[in-house]
Amino acid sequence: MTTYAILLHPAANRVYTDSAARLMAAELGVLDRTVLGGRISDLTRTTIGGIPYLTFESDALSEAETGLIANLSSIYGLFRIEGDLLAPVELHRLDRYDDDLITIQKYQGKTNEQFTKLLLNVTLWSSAHGAEMLDRHFHVFDPLCGRGTTLNQALMYGYDATGVDTDKRDFEAYSGFVRTYLKRKRLKHQADVTQVRRNKRVLGKRLEATLAPTKQDFKAGRTQRLEYANVDTSEARAVYAARSFDLVVADAPYGVQHGSRTDKEGLKRGPQELIRTAAPVWTELLRPGGAVGISWNNLVAGRDELAEALAAAGLEVCDTGPYLDLEHRVDQAIMRDVIVARKP
Repeated sequence: MTTYAILLHPAANRVYTDSAARLMAAELGVLDRTVLGGRISDLTRTTIGGIPYLTFESDALSEAETGLIANLSSIYGLFRIEGDLLAPVELHRLDRYDDDLITIQKYQGKTNEQFTKLLLNVTLWSSAHGAEMLDRHFHVFDPLCGRGTTLNQALMYGYDATGVDTDKRDFEAYSGFVRTYLKRKRLKHQADVTQVRRNKRVLGKRLEATLAPTKQDFKAGRTQRLEYANVDTSEARAVYAARSFDLVVADAPYGVQHGSRTDKEGLKRGPQELIRTAAPVWTELLRPGGAVGISWNNLVAGRDELAEALAAAGLEVCDTGPYLDLEHRVDQAIMRDVIVARKP
């Protein structure tokens, strides 16, 4: 057996940093359960030379396995412990673009970038294709995409990204940011804003972009698709075909600065009503074997309520082991948690 040590990346958000080791232990636990075959043991938070690490034991990891671990949300470095020494393990991350695609946007209520990555990771690894993270061209759908943090993380991984949100200000802010970013970085791309029409009715605007990290990739057709439709999530089926997406990843409104809104039920404090209304739509858009990952404030909605809504939509909720260790405090009014479910 080999003992490994993960050096944690320092987060800009101090509150999140305090939870990062515990959260990444749960994240690694999901990866171990779904993809690595339960090979990891003695997962422990420890201190080496006055610096916090996450250590674990496993038989020697292959290059592909270290490639998966390299994309953990808070990993900064991976080492083999050899006596009193730390031997660095080379990490190759999926990142296709500069990290300012994720970090440059600053606005009130933005979801922590490391948490966004964690949410996408545990959802992806819980799908039927979790082991194909490094090779498969996933299509990620964020049904409550706001200003696009999840969309940007999907792009960083080289995946296609699609989102919907009813907030016109968020749509304008994100579409403006993306087009400016692509031009400023001189990335080969095509981007347009058009109208979404169904049955002679304008539902909203839509950003459509095709991009690639290099001109050579673009010319060779190794491109990514980005879409953002300014429509209500309950109407997403009118815009996108059934079984269009591999993953559905959403950070639900926390019910503190704003509530959850559906066309039928108006403004609500908790996400229960929104998810109960929209989950059947999301399930229909999801391909078989796909997974849904939702984060929410469990001070305004219980896990059992959300699990019931997802199960009623035909999904199988992952509700044991490391999936129950993802709760963490954001501030006094927000205790964030994650729920994951699979489509059979």
